[in-house]
Amino acid sequence: MRKSWLFVATLLLTGVIAGCDTGEKTANQDKEGTVNASAGVKKIMVGTGTNFPKICFIDENGKLTGFDVELVREIDKRLPQYEFELQTQEFANLLLSLETKKIDFVAHEMEKNSEREQKYLFNKEPYAHWRNKIIVAKDNNSIHSLDDLKGKKVLTGATSAEAQILENYNKANNNAINIVYQSGAAKDAVNQITNGRVEATVGADFSLPLIDPQGKLKTTGDDLSEADILFVFRKDDPASQKLADDIDGAIKELKSDGTLGELSKQWLGSDFTADKK
Repeated sequence: MRKSWLFVATLLLTGVIAGCDTGEKTANQDKEGTVNASAGVKKIMVGTGTNFPKICFIDENGKLTGFDVELVREIDKRLPQYEFELQTQEFANLLLSLETKKIDFVAHEMEKNSEREQKYLFNKEPYAHWRNKIIVAKDNNSIHSLDDLKGKKVLTGATSAEAQILENYNKANNNAINIVYQSGAAKDAVNQITNGRVEATVGADFSLPLIDPQGKLKTTGDDLSEADILFVFRKDDPASQKLADDIDGAIKELKSDGTLGELSKQWLGSDFTADKK
């Protein structure tokens, strides 16, 4: 009996020692340099999509990748106090998920505009800069401005910055444009325009060769807007502000060492990073 109790006591003591040893390791970095969650690493849910070619999409191997996705991964490497986890959603749901705290920030080529700025927090350091233009079929020579789209169907994504341009025009012009809100992937715009179901869409300058590699469409007219591209966070939230500030620091590093420009060239075909042309 005494031997049995001695055996149990030995096991308990071994467990206590093992527990103390584990606790000591979690307070420090492991051999690879990563920090264990119990040492204060904060998990961050990052909302993105899967239907924007070269930006956030599923490749032929079933992997989530693209410019925004790989940028988030690079930022994650430089901020050991956080652990980023990418969560994919329909684009139209991303801002609602941010508001309801299902995600902590949005990475989906989000353009900063006055309407969004009233509701959301943007980080300060842009990671891209774009210009929005009207996009039509290659043989369409009749459209050069929003005025030319009066009475015509124009495709756009719900909650997008491009939708805001069209909606603002309609507010000032008695709903002159028939806005068609897109539910499919971005590349569906090519089919809808070339098949004549809609007359045009509005898109960023860099996006056309991404969604239309065969060159069936073209941009036309003057720039409708230009804006910085940033990540979107919850407004009036101290933790979100701290996260945004930390991400700004990482983006500055990525700019200074050339990583950001290289990512843009790799995925977008040119350097569309923050510096305005």
